[in-house]
Amino acid sequence: MIRYALSCDHDHGFEAWFGSSSDYGDQAARGLVECPFCGSTAVRKQVMAPAVSGTKKTAPDALKPEALQQMQSMMMQAAREVRDHVERNFDYVGDAFAREARDIHEGRSEKREIYGEATPAEVKKLRDDGVPCAPLPSLPPDPKKAN
Repeated sequence: MIRYALSCDHDHGFEAWFGSSSDYGDQAARGLVECPFCGSTAVRKQVMAPAVSGTKKTAPDALKPEALQQMQSMMMQAAREVRDHVERNFDYVGDAFAREARDIHEGRSEKREIYGEATPAEVKKLRDDGVPCAPLPSLPPDPKKAN
């Protein structure tokens, strides 16, 4: 597996993993590599230092159970914050999401941020047609209610 630092034509930086460098080239050429922030497929590799494996047999601190648990907790908190932000600031359109997103994209409806439900087929059609959309993180369990 190869991890690439990437950025889109709007200078959003992100990382992605590929089976090989040719996998990246093939997927990018077919427009399958897309920015998770804006949906742009105009993506390019960034300069990055190669990861070289050492000879030490010990696991790095990042892979220790305590560190993994802390990272998981941080990710769950971030997902809660993203979802909370969307629910407070975006308009909920329910199962009319695909239709409303398309209408906004094509100028038939007022430009605003929305969220709602869509089937996988509806999401695929929106993306194929260049309508930006992304899944809203599902609500992680409340840590106060965990056993």
